[in-house]
Amino acid sequence: MSSAQAPDLPAEGHVTALRKFRFAAGGEGNAEEGGARKFIKLAQQAEELGYDSFMIPDHLGNQVGPIAALGALAVATDKIRLGTAVLANGFRHPAILAKDAATIDVLSGGRLELGLGAGWMRDEYDKAGIEYDRPGIRIEKLAESLEILDTLLRGKECNFQGKHFTITGLKGSPRPRQGPRPPICVGGGGPRMLALAAKYADIISVVPSTTKEGKLQLSGMTLEKTLERVELIRKAAGDRFDEIELNWAITTIVVTDDREQMAEMALAALDNGYPPNVDVDVKLSVEDILTSPYLAFGTYEEIADQIRNVRARTTMSYVGVFPTQMEAFAPVIELLKGE
Repeated sequence: MSSAQAPDLPAEGHVTALRKFRFAAGGEGNAEEGGARKFIKLAQQAEELGYDSFMIPDHLGNQVGPIAALGALAVATDKIRLGTAVLANGFRHPAILAKDAATIDVLSGGRLELGLGAGWMRDEYDKAGIEYDRPGIRIEKLAESLEILDTLLRGKECNFQGKHFTITGLKGSPRPRQGPRPPICVGGGGPRMLALAAKYADIISVVPSTTKEGKLQLSGMTLEKTLERVELIRKAAGDRFDEIELNWAITTIVVTDDREQMAEMALAALDNGYPPNVDVDVKLSVEDILTSPYLAFGTYEEIADQIRNVRARTTMSYVGVFPTQMEAFAPVIELLKGE
């Protein structure tokens, strides 16, 4: 069985205890034709299917607003944790976000997971007339926001003088239900973002790397490159690495009795044309497909074994799926729940 393979230890002499699996589903919540009400039903379905959390993305297109949606879900669900995957830092001032996040945590009875990123869809910024800074500036602003949020979400008084934000004598309120504060999640694939996440985040979403133009690098989907990203986190986090929960999202799930043949078919389809948002920096092999954390082909048992192997090799344990594949993945949760 794959789960019995020896893990790739993060560093020589450093043994990391494997966390139990957690499972997240996410939905965009189309804002038209009753989409907001359907969105609530989607979260309730995720709760019934056994998912541990339900995540909301943050875009200015045709979807529900994440903060308002979290308020609705806080009273429409009972146990499932609620979060954002992830908020664009440039859309909100951190002091305002801290107020909203604390309120959601209170309303939900302590179920918030606050996901925050630097923001990457320039088109949305341009349409809204919001300045889209170069990557270095966006990362600087995110670092300052994370420091401010860490203070305010603990209910403490914040006095912060940064390059981009200044907070003077502001105390965080209301006091969140979770202590010392709700967990903060940061996603990233590049070295600078991963290092920043390693410094501040409780949860890190490990995503495939992208080019400067925002295209997904095909090599970033492989297990080898994922191991490199986890190693970057380990080095940047130092002693707190074992305190960080690592998350990833499976982009494609195919239930099949012949996973090798399906991988070959997927490669053949890619050879006929790649999506415009993909940078073909490598040519994937069948083995790359079958071991990738981001692709899941096979029977339910084979997919479960593949996920066990990903955890054993990388220490990543928090598995996310997209809403369109929430039901298809549910039998895998039953196989892995409690492990």
